[in-house]
Amino acid sequence: MKVKIKRQKSPDKPFYWQTFEYNGQEHVTVSAILDSLNYADDLFDIEGNPTSRIRWECSCMQSVCGGCAMVINGVPRLACATYADEIKGNELILEPLSKFPVIADLVVDRTIIYENLTKVKAYLENTAKSDKKDYKQQYSVAKCLKCGLCLEVCPNYHPGAEFYGAILANESYLLASQTADKKPEIVKEYKKHFTEGCSKALSCQKVCPAGIETITSILKMNRK
Repeated sequence: MKVKIKRQKSPDKPFYWQTFEYNGQEHVTVSAILDSLNYADDLFDIEGNPTSRIRWECSCMQSVCGGCAMVINGVPRLACATYADEIKGNELILEPLSKFPVIADLVVDRTIIYENLTKVKAYLENTAKSDKKDYKQQYSVAKCLKCGLCLEVCPNYHPGAEFYGAILANESYLLASQTADKKPEIVKEYKKHFTEGCSKALSCQKVCPAGIETITSILKMNRK
């Protein structure tokens, strides 16, 4: 299998494409393939040119940390949850997420996610109080990895825009359903940074590796 990777040595350097040959098992994850290439004594591209190790990031390798989010054959996915034999054809194409600054190769800076949540104060300041009827959706939303796949695929999200994407919809619901004193404030921010920009494409829900039903959070927040 050919592995074509969009590479960039540093933020101030231009990107370039480089192709490698992978000859191992097919029923392995994309992250395992990257490890296999990097673990070789020396790394050469398909033309025999020596090259540096491929930069990518991960922590858990179990679809829990979200660190290995990238674009795989045109689809935003987690490398540790995507198997090579799921890919059509014999070429694996890997690119960094396009809506975040590239640090190097497949590693991007997702600081903006946390900065946006901090701006709207989407965090508890007092003891949480929940109603039993909210437990199911609260548990689902709490599984958000902050991986950025939902923002990558969203047709309305752009870096620096006032629209903060599905992450805000879910975090707003989680906060508003646990604290009464901050509800008016978070509802105001939700309207400004989500409802005024969302077109309900729901592509965010389709790519979510945690299976979060964002539409449920939207409906509950609209009701509030």
